[in-house]
Amino acid sequence: MKKFIPFITIILLFFGCQSDKTTQPGQSVARQWNEALLAAIRIDFARPTVHARNLFHTAIALYDAWALYDDTAQTYLLGQPAGGTNCAFNGFPIPAEPHRKKLREETMSFAAYRLLSLRFQNSPGSAESQTRFNTLLARLGFSAADTSTDYSGGSAAAMGNYLAQCIISYGFQDGSNEQSSYASRSYLPVNPPIVPELPGNPDIIDLNRWQAISLTLNIDQAGNIIPGGSSPFLSPEWGLVTPFSLTPGDLSIYQRDGFDYWVYHDPGPPPTIDVTSGSGLSSEYQWGFSLVSIWSSHLDPSDQVLWDISPGTLGNLQSFPQSFPDFRTFYDTLNGGDLATGHALNPRTGEAYAPNIVPRGDYTRVLAEYWADGPDSETPPGHWFVILNEVNDHPLLEKKFKGEGPLLDPLEWDVKAYFALGGAMHDAAVSAWGIKGWYDYIRPVSAIRGMAERGQSSEPASPNYDIGGMPLEAGFVELVTADDPLAGDSGEHVGKIKLFAWLGPNFVADAETDTAGVGWILAENWWPYQRPSFVTPPFAGYVSGHSTYSRAAAEILTQLTGDPFFPGGIGEYTAKKDDFLVFENGPSTDVTLQWATYRDASDQTSLSRIWGGIHPPADDIPGRIIGESIGLSAFALAEQYFLGQ
Repeated sequence: MKKFIPFITIILLFFGCQSDKTTQPGQSVARQWNEALLAAIRIDFARPTVHARNLFHTAIALYDAWALYDDTAQTYLLGQPAGGTNCAFNGFPIPAEPHRKKLREETMSFAAYRLLSLRFQNSPGSAESQTRFNTLLARLGFSAADTSTDYSGGSAAAMGNYLAQCIISYGFQDGSNEQSSYASRSYLPVNPPIVPELPGNPDIIDLNRWQAISLTLNIDQAGNIIPGGSSPFLSPEWGLVTPFSLTPGDLSIYQRDGFDYWVYHDPGPPPTIDVTSGSGLSSEYQWGFSLVSIWSSHLDPSDQVLWDISPGTLGNLQSFPQSFPDFRTFYDTLNGGDLATGHALNPRTGEAYAPNIVPRGDYTRVLAEYWADGPDSETPPGHWFVILNEVNDHPLLEKKFKGEGPLLDPLEWDVKAYFALGGAMHDAAVSAWGIKGWYDYIRPVSAIRGMAERGQSSEPASPNYDIGGMPLEAGFVELVTADDPLAGDSGEHVGKIKLFAWLGPNFVADAETDTAGVGWILAENWWPYQRPSFVTPPFAGYVSGHSTYSRAAAEILTQLTGDPFFPGGIGEYTAKKDDFLVFENGPSTDVTLQWATYRDASDQTSLSRIWGGIHPPADDIPGRIIGESIGLSAFALAEQYFLGQ
């Protein structure tokens, strides 16, 4: 029987070595609290914005508690006017260096403990998480009964409790609406929900706006059952949340229904469709969403298409297209992939990367699931903390800040790494979700089914023509004819759009043994490559959160280590044959994902969302560009704090 292992709970492998995700006494105290936080995220609701904020605020707690005892570094919140708050600080006796270690760890632990205990008190996994927090605090030698915040006498525990209190107060006024469980304050969808278990999308009002999903059984991305069958838009007003490195110069403010939407790094509107005239960027909209359906035809390992997925062939992108019409030359519409040329040599070994030949249908399915951040995941921002921790554990990594100067001790390295990455992940959420909330853009399942409802848009003289319909593509998007097996018993489907695509969850009776495969289906029945109890994330598509988070994280890791390459010039993860995919059997062979650089991994993340049926190209590239800017800015600001500037 296939062993069920949720894909994201298995961490990156380097040279075939896998580490677990439990805290270890040999790890720094910062690492242990970070692992406890990641474990709590895995059993909470799937809220990438909220958890990006949790990761950052916990990093603040750990960093400020560490910086308090450092002779150079400047605290972020303690005694500083960050975020419009005033965390007053009246001084604290700091002993000589040999005596600081225990006090520093005590302050860090109490700050993290108090903050995490509050943040996860209403989580569906609260009891398990609180037990984990209690156990870790006790194992470190501290008592949760010490609740004082009066640090005037030099109590390290009181100092940690006070710092946590400051961060909690800061969070209550940072624009997240934490007091009301992060609920939306203004946003209302214009479209009624789509019911993907029924054919088509007949009730959609606006093909350019987001649409909720209504399911008989609705399970969020963390595996929690959502009552009511439909999830509301997650964090549509997150642009209002106080950022880390985003500046007023990055900000645009728009108004809808009397409410201000704050948008940082505004990329401008996505391609929209004019269903009456076909004007503007209608053709780019139609091409982009059609590409998503075409790429779902790549999810069959039996199609005899083999790809070399080694860093010698994939990765090493040098630039991104700057306008939507240019996207057509960046992506391979029919065959999949992008303009990546690969790396000639592994710069750490001086040798060429060995070929890594696998079925394209296995690669694309593994890619879609590995980066999807589904059940038991840390969500996308947490996933990059997992990657960071694995990089930090690699024996070939030299923990020199920016690859220069002396080796840092594990605690200093971890604290600084978490602070920089946390700030970047938080800013990525503020920017991406501010854009999502304002532009309110449609997802592929709604757009593809919605266009197919209208007909085909390529041949005015052919049946079922509509300027707002699906563009035809021979072999991938065609019309059902009278002699077609899909025509129906009474010919009721003749003239409808059919797609050569992944057949969908109705073709998987047993995920342990069955593979849906690829074939011709009515477009009205098209599904993303996702669980049938999930279908697509509960928020707008534009811009891709995965693209924004991942590119920002890649820039942080590149700057932090002073090296764009993974340690040893390669990072790897192996998905074992018949033991990895969640909602169908597979892969049909072992598939080892490989990346030469952090940016290569980020770019692969972005493509995975297209194969997964979650994003069209229009969502992807702007997210990558914004993420790059955020990562560089966040690292530069974090470095100023480290230098006391």
